[in-house]
Amino acid sequence: MDTDNIAKEMSAKKVIRKHISSDFDKESVDAKLKANFNDGKIKQNISVNLKMIKDEVIWLKGTKFINVFKAKITPTSVKFYSPIAKVYFDGNFELLKDLLGVDINFNQLQNLFLGQSLINLKEDKQNIDIENNSYVLSPENQQQLFDIFFFINPSHFKLDKQSVVNSLKEQRLDILYSSYNFIDNVYFPSEIKIIAKEPKKVTNIDFVLKSVEFNTDVDVSFSIPKGYKQIKL
Repeated sequence: MDTDNIAKEMSAKKVIRKHISSDFDKESVDAKLKANFNDGKIKQNISVNLKMIKDEVIWLKGTKFINVFKAKITPTSVKFYSPIAKVYFDGNFELLKDLLGVDINFNQLQNLFLGQSLINLKEDKQNIDIENNSYVLSPENQQQLFDIFFFINPSHFKLDKQSVVNSLKEQRLDILYSSYNFIDNVYFPSEIKIIAKEPKKVTNIDFVLKSVEFNTDVDVSFSIPKGYKQIKL
């Protein structure tokens, strides 16, 4: 559900305030998603169960007839295993950096799934423009290695898009939110498209929401099976 408000002139501070106030305020998420993955070598369509305890854990299970992967991500660790390849990873966020081409931490990954900005918009003074009926925020002093842009919807002040661009390394990460569902008084992304570009590789990951429940008891138990080979990055 999206309304059709027109983006009128507004200060960056006010847009930021409205974006922060639109943040997800439930304790947990239990969602079923359809996911399409394509990195030029591997192309796969799978079902994904996403469970989240806000600010504590993100739990993912991918299935296609059988369990394809399982992952548990906390603010300090990333654990993952694949029953098909019989491999596991138990370490830090290097695995996600390897997948997306940019550094990403727990809070940023959580915000990615919730339609919120990857960084705290109040930390830096922001420029504001209006483009394609979105408020476009960008730090006045961009990071030394990359530029970052946030496109905020004028109706519900969640994100339409966020982009991280590293021109020097020819890397770019775009996260697009084409629609949201309004459920239990919150806007929750119903479609997320991730495009990660590197000089010799483009990775596309699309998520489409099939169902979601909030504030339920979610089981995020996780154990790596014996006999699996550890992935080293």
